Amino acid sequence: MNLVPLDSLFTIEYGNQYDLNKMEIDQGAEINFISRSSANLGVVSKVRQTDQDPYPAGLITVTLGGTYLLSAFVQQAPFYTAQNIKVLKPKKSMTFAQKGFYCTAISRNRFRYSSHGREANKSLDSLLVPALEVLPEWINSFNVQAEIEPVPLLVEQLVPTDCNWAWFEYQELFDIERGRGARKNQVMHEGTTPLITSTDSNNGLTGFVSEQPQHPGNVITVNRNGSVGEAYYQDRPFCSTEDVHVFLPKFDLNLFIALFLITLIRKERFRYSYGRKWGLARMKKTKIRLPVNDDNRPDWSFMENFIKTLPYSHYVSVHIKS
Repeated sequence: MNLVPLDSLFTIEYGNQYDLNKMEIDQGAEINFISRSSANLGVVSKVRQTDQDPYPAGLITVTLGGTYLLSAFVQQAPFYTAQNIKVLKPKKSMTFAQKGFYCTAISRNRFRYSSHGREANKSLDSLLVPALEVLPEWINSFNVQAEIEPVPLLVEQLVPTDCNWAWFEYQELFDIERGRGARKNQVMHEGTTPLITSTDSNNGLTGFVSEQPQHPGNVITVNRNGSVGEAYYQDRPFCSTEDVHVFLPKFDLNLFIALFLITLIRKERFRYSYGRKWGLARMKKTKIRLPVNDDNRPDWSFMENFIKTLPYSHYVSVHIKS
């Protein structure tokens, strides 16, 4: 395959290097603030314009350090960036799908920087990726915007701030157990049982093993080590490593409710960075703040319906049916 340096395809520069706490936050604004996150395209807030024009939509952002090093995204709206992020502008016209391909290619090189705190500040520009002319035809012809429309399941306005909220310990809502099953070195791609590990991508799926599942489906997995605090919904029976805790619901869980809860669980991960594990005892006592009904119990119906009002929630229902 014809490999070329990344800077032969893109003009690459450091972003704004702003601090969010010095920005004017406005959730109704049209400018995104991009941080070193692996979720939500790196968007952590909406901000008002400074005396500097924002970057336009359609450019790629890449994180240069931290737990989510080389997280790469095509930005969908004008944006500013935090520190230690580079911005990539294509030197030639590219489709959204082609940009998405290069985001994946960049992120796949994260393993090169996984030890000794290495960062990608100096080496990103020279990273070798496939040349534009050798990309598969299906990527060149695929129109992402034409294929995916932001269709919600419910056309209704539900505002979380209109609800009453209350705190609950995780152990009130879930039975929490350590992961059980095969180890990562036992991954066998000819197996059929998913193996969930403490990774920060691919829904925690590392591969498949031939042994029988050790955990049921329709549960949430939360990493206690590695990418601490990453949470995922598992719809199928699976095995997992001990670095993963399995949340067995004491209520009627479904994918929509899980997506609501996962977002809140991930908000806790900052407490357990830098080698501090989220152990089982501590996890059971951790509290989560949820919308409640008139009986001051979790309002599962509101949580489900709120997710259904979000753009693209139609495709969640497609996943359930498939």
